[in-house]
Amino acid sequence: MQEDDFKVTPWEVSGKIDYDKLIRQFGTQKISEEILSEFSRISKGNMHVMLRRNIFFSHRDLDLILNDYKGGKDFFLYTGRAPSLGMHIGHLIPFLFTKWLQDIFDVNVYIEITDDEKFMRNQEYTLKQTSEWAHQNILDIIAVGFNPDKTFIFKDTEYIRNMYPLVTSIAKKLNFSQVKATFGLDATSNIGILFYPAIQIVPTMFERKRCLIPAAIDQDPYWRLQRDLAESLDYYKAAEIHSKFLPPLASSGGKMSSSIPESAVYLSDPPKTVEKKIMKYAFSGGQATTELQRKLGADLKVDVPYQWLYYIFEEDDDEIRRIGNEYSSGKLLTGEVKKILAQKVNQLLEKHREKRERSEEMYSTFLYDGKLARIMWDKIHS
Repeated sequence: MQEDDFKVTPWEVSGKIDYDKLIRQFGTQKISEEILSEFSRISKGNMHVMLRRNIFFSHRDLDLILNDYKGGKDFFLYTGRAPSLGMHIGHLIPFLFTKWLQDIFDVNVYIEITDDEKFMRNQEYTLKQTSEWAHQNILDIIAVGFNPDKTFIFKDTEYIRNMYPLVTSIAKKLNFSQVKATFGLDATSNIGILFYPAIQIVPTMFERKRCLIPAAIDQDPYWRLQRDLAESLDYYKAAEIHSKFLPPLASSGGKMSSSIPESAVYLSDPPKTVEKKIMKYAFSGGQATTELQRKLGADLKVDVPYQWLYYIFEEDDDEIRRIGNEYSSGKLLTGEVKKILAQKVNQLLEKHREKRERSEEMYSTFLYDGKLARIMWDKIHS
């Protein structure tokens, strides 16, 4: 989807995004109060901060997932990752939320690592590079804390043998015009990219149950194709729950990019680097001088440090309300809010690094030897 003021595709996000306009353009639905009430009931009042604050804001068939669950029917979760040289804070959002969903509903999770797609979309990358990045990214994903008995992480280039029979059935139902129009491909696009959507659709059909996909809304085009063909193959249409984008440090629009170091905080950044990046690059909605800030306060809608705290780094609703009130009234200065954020980010990263140190020993469990992994490696679609 592209408008004059912003752009959202699976590979590019820029500008100040109007999420209400995205909902209208993509044809999704806002998450209703009824759905939030049901999540609150199921989680016994422990609803995820990103649901409470409308960071996960849009959906397709989420109501059907919840109705199935109330009726005693199971479902499964699917999300994924295009590997990069380093994962940043923004990359964690779908995994943290998916882990919460797994905990609440006690369901299987499938995580696709698209080392093939990353290679095909970037002429300067080698397949060896994307494979190496995949390994490192998987260690970060394992550190999120998924249930090893109910989680299967797989790299496309390794698991393609088991997927390929179903890939071909899906590919046969997709025509050139559909894929070209959905993704904006042209005569210069390589044929791997043209074929790739069939591969990304496959995990929605790993089980003959409804599949719920937590992901940023830029991935929705893949699932629109899936929903067009799923029932013709005797599978359910994929359900989705979409997140907004954590803004990059240096701008209140678009999303973070691994290729722009000053826009992102990486999971590997040491504490001093985190603090330096936030203090130096985080876009401020505060005033130019202390005097003006005291008088006029900050614009919270464009202030990146506050937005990061609101999205995920300050889970206490009373505390984020206090920070917002004092910052917008001028009682708090930009530097003070940035310091609060730096401390919160470093706390999260410290815990993440501690868990990641144990990820290597769990690697084989999630990819090959765990309960769900063994089932999947033994399973070939017909």
